Amino acid sequence: MMMHFQEIGAGRPVVFVHGWAMSGTAWSFQRELADAGRLIFLDLRGHGQSAPADSYTLDDYASDLVSFFDGHALTDAVLVGWSMGTQVALHAFPALRERLAGMVLVGGNPRYASTDDYPHGKAPVEVKGMGLRLRRDRQKTMGDFFKGMFAEGELDHALYQRIVHEIVMGGRAPDSEAALRSLDILSSADLRERLPEVDRPVLLVHGELDTVCPASASRYMGERLPSARVEIYPGCGHAPFMSRPERFNEQLREFIAGL
Repeated sequence: MMMHFQEIGAGRPVVFVHGWAMSGTAWSFQRELADAGRLIFLDLRGHGQSAPADSYTLDDYASDLVSFFDGHALTDAVLVGWSMGTQVALHAFPALRERLAGMVLVGGNPRYASTDDYPHGKAPVEVKGMGLRLRRDRQKTMGDFFKGMFAEGELDHALYQRIVHEIVMGGRAPDSEAALRSLDILSSADLRERLPEVDRPVLLVHGELDTVCPASASRYMGERLPSARVEIYPGCGHAPFMSRPERFNEQLREFIAGL
């Protein structure tokens, strides 16, 4: 599977994996880190400018990522995953372990749907409802999801306009099957058992007011990953790298430099 990507900068590879129904343009504000490494912004299959496929499972996304690393001979890399991209990163970790220096997981959750023994997710019925709404009115559901990523008062008008123009309008809506089938990942994937195996430094970044994945999910991961640091952004929702790019970029720069 050929993945579309954009690349800027030089040095240590820093590979960015976007979240559900987004694309590599989600990371537009991180392009100013081009002096900190070789930044690679991927579009997952069926997202952005990558071609649609006939299957959209977590295995598919993870194996695409591993193939990309192999095809571009990436080593000593930093893998940055956001939201569903966190699950892709964790699932791919065993195969990528020797090629990674560290990981940054943003607004992530090892299990998106809550269970009796895991209260840090969304109620399974909410995930199901999302699929129903997506089938009924795709554009409105996507729009509502995007608005819901930000907390009240998190964005001033200028930043909101910047996000709309550079990220939303600059990107491309995902293939409708990709968006729909990927919801199956959110309702079923469970990566909790992977966490103790991740023997690389991990920076966990989460918005305190995230309603898509609760911040408690990053605290949960922080307690179970062997070498993790948790950074909670007050007043922020699901995309702190968009709403607080200066702080996020500075922390990412420090993380890369410290490896």
